[in-house]
Amino acid sequence: METNRVTSAIAGGIAGTAVLTLLLILLEVQTREQIRAFDVIARFVGTPGDTTVGFVLFAVAGVVAWPLLFVALRDYIPRGPDPATQGAIFAVVLWVAFAITGRGTLSGPILILYTAYTFFAHLAYGFTLGMVYGHFREGSQVPQEYYAGQ
Repeated sequence: METNRVTSAIAGGIAGTAVLTLLLILLEVQTREQIRAFDVIARFVGTPGDTTVGFVLFAVAGVVAWPLLFVALRDYIPRGPDPATQGAIFAVVLWVAFAITGRGTLSGPILILYTAYTFFAHLAYGFTLGMVYGHFREGSQVPQEYYAGQ
C-alpha cells in the first residue's frame, strides 16, 4: 500500500470512529448503560470490567485495523467505485461480529433496539470511513462516466 492510501484510510478511520463512538455513547445514555459496549470488548479480550482497555482496543481497531483492511479489500467489495458505499458494505460485516459478540445477556425490546441501533451506527462508521478515504485519496467527485452508464 502506498503512503497516500494508508494516510487516507487512517483519516477515514479517525472520522468514522468519532462518529461510531458518539453514536455508541448516545446508545449508552438512552439505555441507561445497559449495553456497555466497551466493557464487552474488554471481556472479549480477557480483561472483564476494564472499560479503558475496551475503549482503547475499539479505537485502535476503528482508526487503524479496520481502515487498512478496508483498503486492502476494497477491490473485492461491491458497489464501487463509490468508496462511501463500499465502506458501508464493509461495515455491515463488522457489525455482524459486533452484534453477535456484543449482545451479552440482552433480550426482549432492548435487544431489538441494540440490533437496529448498532446496525445504523456501523453503517455510519463505514460510510464516513469510505467518504473521507475517497475524498483524500480520489478527490471529492466520482467520475462522470460512472453516472453516464446508469
